[in-house]
Amino acid sequence: MSEMMQEKYAPGTHPDWEPPATEVGVIGWMRENLFSNWRNSALTLLGVYLVYLIFVPLIDWAIVNADWAGDTRDACTSGGACWVFVKVRFNQFMYGFYPAEEYWRVNATAVLFALMILWLTVPRIPLKRVAGVLTLFVFPIAAYFLLGGGVFGLSEVETTRWGGLTLTLILAVVGIVAAFPLGIILALGRRSEMPIVRALSVAYIELWRGVPLITVLFMSSVMLPLFLPEGVNFDKLLRALIGIILFQASYIAEVVRGGLQAIPKGQYEAADALGLSYGKKMVLIILPQALKLVIPGIVNTFNELFKDTTLVLIIGLLDLLAIIKAALEDSNWLGYSIEGYVFAGAVFWIFCFGMSRYSRALERKLHTGHKR
Repeated sequence: MSEMMQEKYAPGTHPDWEPPATEVGVIGWMRENLFSNWRNSALTLLGVYLVYLIFVPLIDWAIVNADWAGDTRDACTSGGACWVFVKVRFNQFMYGFYPAEEYWRVNATAVLFALMILWLTVPRIPLKRVAGVLTLFVFPIAAYFLLGGGVFGLSEVETTRWGGLTLTLILAVVGIVAAFPLGIILALGRRSEMPIVRALSVAYIELWRGVPLITVLFMSSVMLPLFLPEGVNFDKLLRALIGIILFQASYIAEVVRGGLQAIPKGQYEAADALGLSYGKKMVLIILPQALKLVIPGIVNTFNELFKDTTLVLIIGLLDLLAIIKAALEDSNWLGYSIEGYVFAGAVFWIFCFGMSRYSRALERKLHTGHKR
C-alpha cells in the first residue's frame, strides 16, 4: 500500500470495496423486485408476455399504421386509427359551438387562468395573497364577461353555444372552487356543539349524498325555475353549476370531517388554553392540519367531479364527451367512435393525472411528520 493510502486509513483497516455490479443499479433492482425467486421470475415473464400481447397491437393501431394527414374519411385507408377525424373536429371538441372568430376570448381566458395557477403554485413568485384574491374574486368576473361578452364592445355569446373542453373545464373549476369552502363550513357545522347547526349540517350532507348527481342535474334544470320569483330565470349552465356545487359540497364536507377527527384532542385544548376564539382556533390551528391530512381525499373528490361533468349531457349541455358523441352522428364519420372516445379518455386522463401529481408534490411539501 502506498504512503498516501497508509496515511488515509488507520492500521488494520482497508478501503471499502465497491458492491458487485449485479447488486446495484438497474440490474440490482430487477434481481430484488422481479427475479428474486422462481415464482417472481415466472410472474415477471408472464407479465411481460401479456404486455406484449396487449400493447404491441395497440401501438401498431394507434401510431404505426394510423392515418394522420387529410381532411376527409377517404384519407383513412391504412386500417389503423383514423386521427384525421380528431384533427378535423378538433376546434369543435375544444370550443363547442363558440363562434370561430371569437376563439381568442376562450384562449385569453385559459392563458389568464394558467398564469394565476402558476402564480399560486410556483414558490419563488411573491405576493401569494394578492394572487389568491385575484384568482378568487377578480378572475371569475373577468372570465365571465370575456366569455359571455355583451360589454366593452365584445359580442354576446350565449351559454348555449359554449361546449367541448371549454365547458367541461368551466363546470369542473367553478364547481371545485365554489364547493370547497361550502364543504368546509358543512364539516365544521357537523362537528359543532350547537344541536341545531349540527342537525342542519347532517341533514344537508346526508340528503345530497343519498341522491345521484344525474337526479340533481334534472332537478336543478327542471325544478329550480319553479322556486324563483316571477320574471327571474337562470340559464341552463348556471342551473347546472348550482346543482353541481350543492352536490359536491356534501362530499367535500365528509372528507374534511375525516381530517378534523384525525387531529389530536390536545391541539384543540392547546388552542383553547391560548385563549383563541373559535374562528381563530379553526383558521390558524385546526383547519391547516386537517386539510393537509386529507389532501388525497380532496383531490380524489375533485377528480371524480371533473369526470362527472359528462353527465350534463342529459340536460342539453354539450361538454367534451357530448360534443364527440354528436360528431360521431355525422354520416361522414360513421364508424370512428373508438378514435373519439380514446381522445376524450386521453384528455380526461391528462387533467386527472396532473391533479394527482400536484397533490403528491403538495403532500411532500407540507409533510411534517404525519406520514408513515
